[in-house]
Amino acid sequence: MKKSMYDGYIQVLNEELITALGCTEPIAIAYASATARKYLGCMPERIIAHCSGNIIKNVKGVTVPNSGGQKGVEAAAILGALGGNAERQLEVLSTVTQEDIDQSKVLAGEGLCEVELVEGVANLYICLEAFCGDDTAVVEIVDKHTNIVKISRNGKNLLNKDYLLDRGDANHKRDFMSVNGILDFAEAVQISDVRQLLDHQIACNMTIAREGMKNPYGANIGKNILNLYGSQNVEVRAKAYAAAGSDARMSGCDLAVVANSGSGNQGITASVPVYQYARELKVSDEKMYRALVISNLIAAHLKTGIGSLSAFCGAVSAATGSGAGITYLRGGSRKQIMFTISNTLGIVSGIVCDGAKPSCAAKIAAALDAAILADKMAFNNDYFKGGEGILTDDIEGTIRNIGRLGREGMQNTDMEILNMMVGK
Repeated sequence: MKKSMYDGYIQVLNEELITALGCTEPIAIAYASATARKYLGCMPERIIAHCSGNIIKNVKGVTVPNSGGQKGVEAAAILGALGGNAERQLEVLSTVTQEDIDQSKVLAGEGLCEVELVEGVANLYICLEAFCGDDTAVVEIVDKHTNIVKISRNGKNLLNKDYLLDRGDANHKRDFMSVNGILDFAEAVQISDVRQLLDHQIACNMTIAREGMKNPYGANIGKNILNLYGSQNVEVRAKAYAAAGSDARMSGCDLAVVANSGSGNQGITASVPVYQYARELKVSDEKMYRALVISNLIAAHLKTGIGSLSAFCGAVSAATGSGAGITYLRGGSRKQIMFTISNTLGIVSGIVCDGAKPSCAAKIAAALDAAILADKMAFNNDYFKGGEGILTDDIEGTIRNIGRLGREGMQNTDMEILNMMVGK
């Protein structure tokens, strides 16, 4: 494999597998707010959070970590300003104290933060304005949860980066990515280049999965699956533990996760089932790492075309990657791995994202159920043919269609979902 391509895949893994505390949309708001306070130089007397519809959608129903059970844009922004550490980025709220939590509830009740919907911007867009006396600080985030493109104080630009609106693969220098390329890389990668990153992903994501199994969170999807079907079957454990991680995360658990493509739920879905299968099959650590590389990169490849946020449920992309990793672990051929990918997308590519919330755990379980079925079909050489719906004979063509569906085809769906959520 060419060094430039090898380095490219390493870079994708390093960019996408990042540590995050809590759902990444409220955390991005808290990060913007903590950064604004840093440049403002004092606690804001007023905050205005200008957000895209997808940000508002993904913050409305999820519990902000280290918040004492609070939800919403206002809670995230106020907590970020009060006790957030901007240097920690997506772990910005790890420094929040009980005093900060108590004070944030008072300030929220006093209306310190206003929220405004912004249209005609990237799906992932936050512009945080903070005011103190005659001073103002503005922080703007676009496309990626930590991608600050503008910082200004009293009208003077301190940072002003060029950026493109979120347009899927047009917004990323990832044209080199392909399923074949990912499989080549997974076979060629020096384990020492990925071990630390993947060990951290498994350690974090299995810890929160176990927490979700141990204590009550959300609708307890993980525990319900395990109680209903038993723990003896790896298929059940793969779905249950991934769902349990989401149960905890969506309900404000303060444990960090390693995300994939900006989503902790996607990071959990792309890693926990692969780990469960690797341990069940008693494969070597090396083979497990290679399967995790496949899973994470397939998930990122799909999300590159879809874009950061959309009405297309990200659990589908991550479960597709997980299914591919499982087929690899079970000794499947390259062709069978591709069958698993196309079969999964042929089954569940219509799941909509109606915001981050406890039901995400059930969507993860449903998407993984499809991926596990897709894997079994692949080993029987059963697969959905090109021309059946949005699938094509070429796996890259199918992935392009999925990107188009999520990025363009579901725009009106996205807006209608947002309108329903705000009661319009």
